Parts: sequence; C-alpha cells; structure tokens
Amino acid sequence: MGPVSGDADRDEAADFAARLAAASSQEQFLRVMSRDDALAAFRAAVPHTRLPSETLPLEEALGRVLARDVASPMDVPPFDRSLVDGFALRAADTEGAGPASPRRLALNREILACGVAPTVVVQPGTATPISTGGMIPRGADAVVMVEHSEFDARSLAVDILTAVRPAQFVGYAGADMARGETVLREGTRITAREIGMLAACGLPAVDVTRRPRVAVLSTGDELVAPGEPLPEGAIYDSNGAIVAAAVTENGGEPVRLGIVRDDAAVLEAALHSALRDSDLVVLSGGTSKGTGDVSHRVLSRLGEPGILFHGVALKPGKPLCVAVAQGRPIIVLPGFPTSAMFTFHDFVVPFVRALAGLPPREDETIAARVSQRVPSELGRTEFVMTSLAHGPEGTIALPLPKGSGSVTAFSQADGFFAVPAARAGVEAGEGVAVVRLGAGVRAPDLTIVGSHCIGLDRVVGLLAERGYRARTIWVGSAGGLAALRRGECDVAAMHLFDPETGRYNAPFLAEGMSLAPGWRRLQGVVFRRGDARFEARNAADAVAAALADPDAVMVNRNAGSGTRLLVDGLLDGARPAGFWNQPRSHNAVAAAVSQGRADWGVAIASVADAYGLGFRPLTEEAYDLAYRADAREMPALAAFLSLLGEPGTAAALRALGFTPAAGAA
Repeated sequence: MGPVSGDADRDEAADFAARLAAASSQEQFLRVMSRDDALAAFRAAVPHTRLPSETLPLEEALGRVLARDVASPMDVPPFDRSLVDGFALRAADTEGAGPASPRRLALNREILACGVAPTVVVQPGTATPISTGGMIPRGADAVVMVEHSEFDARSLAVDILTAVRPAQFVGYAGADMARGETVLREGTRITAREIGMLAACGLPAVDVTRRPRVAVLSTGDELVAPGEPLPEGAIYDSNGAIVAAAVTENGGEPVRLGIVRDDAAVLEAALHSALRDSDLVVLSGGTSKGTGDVSHRVLSRLGEPGILFHGVALKPGKPLCVAVAQGRPIIVLPGFPTSAMFTFHDFVVPFVRALAGLPPREDETIAARVSQRVPSELGRTEFVMTSLAHGPEGTIALPLPKGSGSVTAFSQADGFFAVPAARAGVEAGEGVAVVRLGAGVRAPDLTIVGSHCIGLDRVVGLLAERGYRARTIWVGSAGGLAALRRGECDVAAMHLFDPETGRYNAPFLAEGMSLAPGWRRLQGVVFRRGDARFEARNAADAVAAALADPDAVMVNRNAGSGTRLLVDGLLDGARPAGFWNQPRSHNAVAAAVSQGRADWGVAIASVADAYGLGFRPLTEEAYDLAYRADAREMPALAAFLSLLGEPGTAAALRALGFTPAAGAA
C-alpha cells in the first residue's frame, strides 16, 4: 500500500505543478501600452461617431439626443400677447397720468381672456380689459397693470394712474421663437425644457440619435447575483450593476446578460450572442493571470482583428483588455470594482457618449465673470439664466435677455447664477459661480452675437457637423458689434448701412476688427396680398400711400437693428400709427401683418415668402460677419471663416434664397 500511496502523492504533486505552471505562464501582458497609445489604438480601430437616427413620439424623447436641427414651424407666441392682467390701450393716452392726475378711458365692450380673439379696435381714448396671455387688439400698443388703474362701474370707464410707454407689458409674436428659426441644435440632449419647446412648436415627434445597446456580462466562478445565498469563498456581483447604471447615465441602453462562468465554451457562446444584438460588449473580470481567466483566449477566436491590447499602464486598471470582432468592440474590465470603474470611465464612457451623440462629461460648476451689470430686486434671491463664452481673460457669463415668459431662455442657457436677496445686483466683471444645467454642458467653441438670419442658422449647423459648437445670441446688429468690441463674443452678425459712404458694415468696424463677407438678402415692404395700397405700386409709392392713409398701421423694428435704419430712412421723420410697435425680428413683423394687427412693415424676402405675404423690394443688403483679426487662427473661428467660402455653404445659402458674397463658390 505504501508504494501505491507514494505514486498517488507523486501524481497529485505533478498535477499541482502543472496547474501552477499554467497559472504562472506569461501568456498575457507581453506588452503593456501607455494610456495614450491604448486610447489611440481604440479610436483607430472603432470610429467614435454617433449612431443613426430614429423618430420618437415626444413623450418618449426625454433624455435622448437630437439627430438634427429643429426649426420652429410657427411663431411662439403666435400673436402679440399681454404679459400682465390689465387694460390694453394706446400709450399716448396715458401721457402725464399719475395718482393725482388720472387719465380716464372708456372701456370697450369685450374682455380679452386667454383664447379670445379681439373684435374691437382700440380707438384713442379707449381701453380693453385683458388677461395675462390675452391677444393684443388692433390699435393698442401697450398694457397698463390692473394695479395701476381704478375701475368706474357706473360709467364703464377706467382711470389710469400711471403713464406707460409703447410696448410696455406686450410680448410680441415670435419674440420667443420665430417661424423658421433654428431653436434646437442637433446634439442637444432633450430635457424637460426641450420637451416644452418642442410642444410649444406643436411638434408631436422628434428625430433622435439611436441609443447604443451595451451588453453587460460579469465573468467568474466566484460571483453570485445579489439576493442569492452567498457560499463560502464567493462574492456578490457588484460590477454588473455599476456598469449597467453607468451606461444609462451616459446615454446608452444596458442589456444585462448576467453572470457567465469560467468556461470557455459557455463564454464564447454568450459573446457571439451579445455581438449580434448590441453595439458594444463590456465584461468585467477574467483579465488577470489566473488559471480561470479565459476571456483573453476566447477573444482571440471571435474574429479579426481580435485583441488590440491587453494591459495598460494605469494604476488602477492595468489588466484592461480591448478587442474588436465582427465590427464591434469588446472591452474586458478588471474584476476589482475600483479598477473596473476607473477604466470604464476612461475608455468606455467617451465611446458610449460618442455613439449616443453626447458631448464629453464635464464638471457641474464653473467660475465666470459677468459681462454686464445685472440689477436685482432687494429682498429676493434671483437666479439669472446665462450662457457661457470664452473671453480674453477667461470664461464670461452672458445673462440672457429673454424673460420669464420665454420657453427658450431656459433651453439656451448653459447654467445660472444666483444674486442673493441682500444684493441689489451683480456688477460687470464680478466673479460668479455658474451652476451648469445638465451633465456635459460646456462653454461653446464659438459665440456669435448680433442680427438673426436663417442663413446663419444653416451655417452654424454646418459648423456643428465639423465638431464645433456655436452659441448664437440675437440682440441686433449694433448690439453684436458692441459685444465684439467688449470681447464678449467671437463673431458679430450685422447688416448696418452707412449713408455717408454708401457701404454696408465695413465703416462701422473698430480698430483691430476684420469683416468676413457673408451673403446678400433682399429687404422690402411686406403687406397682405390684395391690399390695393400696395399691390399696384413700387415700394416707395406704396409707403407714401400708406403714410397718407391714417388708417394704415405699420409695424416697426427695434432700435439698433439694421432694418430699423432702413425704416427710419423710409419714414423721414414721420410717426405713423404703429410706429412704436417695435419687435425684434423679421418674423414678428411678418406675423403682425399676416394676422391683420398691422398693414405693412419691412422684412426680408424669405420671411415674406414663408408667411405668404406680398413683397415690394427696397434694397439688397449685405449680411456680414465681423471678428477680431488677432483671433482668426482660433480653431473654431478659423473653421467658421473657412466654411463661409466653401461651395457646399454657398449652395445651402442659395437654397434659402440668399446670394453668397462675391468670391464665394
């Protein structure tokens, strides 16, 4: 029995030695890559580009990423509306009003609640009761708050206790979103505020980037699913849950495939199935040098090119293994949770977010300096919506001009900062902490301020296709030029005419500024088709006829806009009915005319066509882009300037009805 026992011991020892040798083999880690080389190899083998689009109902679009730009199919609001409860009236009728010297106005026999279309014209000396959101009637150019009035029931009149200015408490049609205006850019992650914008536009569905399907497996004989009894020597699988949650956080759709034992055949079958049904496969465990670690051997049999690297110079995270098979990546994370999540966020998160169309992750706050003084009411904490821009001395916070009734103010903001209740405001240049709105929000690569044009919307969309994100803020030509002078933007969009030189834009540039020729667009008088005052006349004669008719109501433009300079020249000092109605966009002008609240105005031809209005040309104006000459080599600005001269851009502009500047293809 002794020799038999000795033989058994020798056999057992030989078996142990063989297993120990296998466990100690240098089959793996033949070459450890640097982090940068590993990332470069991964990107070279698998394009980090977004997936194709799909169309979803609005109620299912939350958290998804827009696959293309969204232009508003309508004006929002669709009509001029009251911003307060009160009385719609003519501002001129309140001149000199005060508590000791009220102005009495007769009340019109209608009450304009929300959803009620006005039928009575507000004549001089009259007023119409109106609710917040009610439609402004013809003839009215302002609203007085009910708190600043006294109602006389016996005489059906109202005493106005304070003077108001034209346009006070009036929200103009298209002031929030104008028809044809690009209101959301491709690549935007849809949150509740974007859902609100899309709904306000009347859109029931939206095109979004398809979510990447990420198969999640955990490997190891020692793993047990949470909730199951835990045998001696086993551990619960936490990596599967962590990875799946992180996939969801970063825009992916996790496909949980559970735990796979350390059996090569079983693992190989699971991986083949995962590769068929997903865009990416993530395993955890099975990457180090133990005898049970079979992942690396299975990966080499799944197809070319196979393993890209196995071992990265990271601490923690050295055992990371990445392979590509059947056109899809397979990433095997280390088994220890800390190592697994470190490498997941370093390698996997950028890829998942790229497939989902999301930008890279960023911190949630940023320090910035305010571009202008922001007044605030003492005793109330105020949250100021702001966009972010790159300035000469760091990040600039640009407070958004739109108010509480605007849907877009919240969407266009990169974040907000708080003005404490004990402060009367924040001074220009003061440092603030901007709280970001959503993960991945970052300062734009390019900030464009000035006059809006749907042609510029298209160019900005083309720029986004090249990986540069632009922020556009519409304040008028003069406002854009002033922002460029203060260093608050990179590009000023403008169409300012200098009557002394007969030239557009160039005479207004300050020292150190350059001008990039943009395109030409036709400005003219817009009117409702069939109106005899305009149909049979050229623009000059039509305007003369309108000015001679006291019943003809115009719609003006805001001071500082290029169109306002053109209008002032037409009027030559006249102040016809509607002069103080001064919205900020061509679309608002067209909306006022098409809805009968005004009879004529000045807008560009493309907007007139969109609203089905008559058009009499006045002038072909130059819409150009100014920038600081010393910044032209900045990557985003250089890409923008290059784009302006390319044939594809010219074709896109012509399709919108514009004429590219001389020299463009």
